[in-house]
Amino acid sequence: MKYIPEPFKIKMVEPIRITTEEERRAKIAAAHYNGFGLRAEDVYIDLQTDSGTGAMSDAQWAAMLRGDESYSGGRSYYELIDTAREIFDYEWIQPVHQGRAAEKVLFPVLVERPGQYVIANTFFDTTRAHVGLAGGHAIDCVCPEGLDTLHEAPFKGNMDVAALERHIEEYGVANVAGIVMTITNNSVGGQPVSMANMAATAEVARRHKIPLVIDAARYAENAFFIKEREPGYADKTTQEITHEFFAYADIFTMSAKKDAITNMGGLLGVREEGEHVPDVKSLVISSEGYVTYGGLSGRDLAALAVGLREGLNEDYLRYRTGQARYLAECLDEIGVPYQRPAGGHAVFVDAGALLPHIPWQQFPGHALAVELYVEAGIRSCDIGSFLMDRDPETGAPQRAPLEFTRLAIPRRTYTQSHLDVIAQALGEVKQRAEQVRGYEITWEPKVLRHFTSKLRPVQE
Repeated sequence: MKYIPEPFKIKMVEPIRITTEEERRAKIAAAHYNGFGLRAEDVYIDLQTDSGTGAMSDAQWAAMLRGDESYSGGRSYYELIDTAREIFDYEWIQPVHQGRAAEKVLFPVLVERPGQYVIANTFFDTTRAHVGLAGGHAIDCVCPEGLDTLHEAPFKGNMDVAALERHIEEYGVANVAGIVMTITNNSVGGQPVSMANMAATAEVARRHKIPLVIDAARYAENAFFIKEREPGYADKTTQEITHEFFAYADIFTMSAKKDAITNMGGLLGVREEGEHVPDVKSLVISSEGYVTYGGLSGRDLAALAVGLREGLNEDYLRYRTGQARYLAECLDEIGVPYQRPAGGHAVFVDAGALLPHIPWQQFPGHALAVELYVEAGIRSCDIGSFLMDRDPETGAPQRAPLEFTRLAIPRRTYTQSHLDVIAQALGEVKQRAEQVRGYEITWEPKVLRHFTSKLRPVQE
């Protein structure tokens, strides 16, 4: 195993507390066995998400001090727009406070009438929810390799283009409001999408005149995987690859809390300013604030402009993707199954395979997340059936295709020693896997239940 050394030095540290097992058992019970209910101070290594949890650079902090806090037309806004246009080559760029805000203002415009379909390589939780809130139906259409955790393939996040064509034929072109390409494909393990697959998907979208949207939260990691794995791209820069990839789409939404390495922020882009923009602007003003700040302070806009460039740095991306690869190789040594190969931002442990005695209705991915916290104070999260809300029409539980526990690695935050602790903890849990119990929900909201649901262990 080779650990890719950090392309930075540490300038500031934040103490983290190591709790006892007795304390952790009490804390998770008090949180109704939902990791989102834990206090961060009671977590030792926090892998719940890589969204907004990374460490900003000295250049970003310096830019924040220069942030222009004008309500409209501030300097920081224009610096961000110039940077984003250069990177993505889109005419219209709108800042928002985070990725779900971009979805909130886009999908009510894209889904023109209730009952329309939106098809994706795979939706993540908030995107799926906002399609539903807009009156649409979210349909997943990932390639078959993406659902086989043991199969090694370079681009397991790809769209199943043949299935996409069948869906469009089945639903009718007029009933398909949009196509979404999620990069990297979070729900199937942070797996990348190839340039060839994006081109093939774009050909289908343009032939049928269906808008093609990129969910661009981890666009830089996806570009780096293309550079590493796709023939013909080894000599291209991540910036050049990004230009080519985004040219195939019409719109993008982005949580800047991932690959732009900021604690808060998001973007919405339209390649050619046209019919959707006026309606989106109206929704931005009513829900996010004026268009030149979009729910962000001037200092947030300034940090985002710097972070967009830093996130494309290839030395950083080699280290970034290398951390996930290193952790995965540690799991290989102890025989813990995961989605192979490792994704860009996380390792997705195959909890369904590690805990085969727990049925999907009892959420094996969530059960493993609870057990990891009890074992070593590591907070992670379920990417499986617990993540799936009930069917909005029937109220029936929905089964995810895979039962994962996601170990999302914050950017520029943890060291090799922390990754070793994570692997050791998983090894300990594996030793007592047969003793791990499933969970049942005692209370849940109607939408995005995994954030606030209350649970309890299933009684034997």
